[in-house]
Amino acid sequence: MTTPATHHAIGVTSGLDAQVAAAFAARCAALGYDSLWANDDPMAPGLEELAHLAAGAPELDLGVGVLPVDRYPPAKIVAEVDRLGLDPARLWIGIGSGRLRPALQPVRDAVAELRELLPSPSRIMVGTMRPQLSRLGGEVADGVLLNWMLPAQAQRARRWVQDGAAAAGRAAPTAALYIRVAVGPGAGQRLQHEEGRYRGFDAEHFAAMNVPLGSVGVAGSDRTEVVEQLASYRPAVDLPIVRVLAERDLASLCAVAEAAAP
Repeated sequence: MTTPATHHAIGVTSGLDAQVAAAFAARCAALGYDSLWANDDPMAPGLEELAHLAAGAPELDLGVGVLPVDRYPPAKIVAEVDRLGLDPARLWIGIGSGRLRPALQPVRDAVAELRELLPSPSRIMVGTMRPQLSRLGGEVADGVLLNWMLPAQAQRARRWVQDGAAAAGRAAPTAALYIRVAVGPGAGQRLQHEEGRYRGFDAEHFAAMNVPLGSVGVAGSDRTEVVEQLASYRPAVDLPIVRVLAERDLASLCAVAEAAAP
């Protein structure tokens, strides 16, 4: 397992064709990425996506983020990991509160239960965009998975994680961040479209950043522009995760992987 300082991660939207996912994973391994990530959707389970990715690059670490605990109680997560033949030693399991309110206690309980049910090499992350869950992740988890943040907001969130860890008397866990990345013709429009969808879910979060639509992430015409824009994100967190914004064919997916490659 590589350390966050040298770890290069890339993620996809779950639901890819299994053969496309495997071929994409193999290409990412050849490009020097260390881990492959997928989100979760009720119609496209993230853990199943990890199994497809693992078929193409069994040597890479795998991360899912996030599994909402209202749909994924810990016992179900463990059962799915076993059913799919995923190697717990290579996993980052990201969980979130989902529709449960208040959120803190259910997430705290889920982390504790996963600790009991999964082998110790497995890493448990808390997905969050808020101070309280970030501090909770710092207190009890192996990492925190942040989302839709500019570098300044990500740095602040990492401090929340560090505060939670300090209060618990432990070393700060990994602060990771999904960074949406699009490349080539229409890159700006793809980022605007994706960001616009999420602004509808959490207007308060985006209003606090007070930036134009299409500003939270990376949209470049080529590799040079992508690398330049990613440079401001990399120091902000321990583990930047390139989140691919592209059509779902292999060539489009690989274009982003190649533009953002180590």
